Amino acid sequence: MADVQAVARYLPISPRKLRLVCDQVRGMGADQALITLRHMPQKGAEFLYKLVESAVANAEQNFEMNRQDLVISQLAANEGPRLKRVKAGARGRYKPRVKRLSHVTVVLTERDEE
Repeated sequence: MADVQAVARYLPISPRKLRLVCDQVRGMGADQALITLRHMPQKGAEFLYKLVESAVANAEQNFEMNRQDLVISQLAANEGPRLKRVKAGARGRYKPRVKRLSHVTVVLTERDEE
């Protein structure tokens, strides 16, 4: 039984916001997770939807797995690089803006038939 993985890197959203969405779908079946993500209002849900959909397509095409048997076993949102930008503040002061990026990894496994 092989694990199927998909990775999305440099997503323009902070990892903290993504982890809130990840916690909702971790451990679900792939089809159920896609339905849940499609109806969530968060920005991160759209990124995760595309990533899980890609992982499912990888499993079907490359490993000939059945879509109904796939389960999200691991889902991690890690920190990527930070873009440091500057905005002028009041009285000529320096106001830093930190734009955080994320790397997300999803691992699908087949459900055990018992």
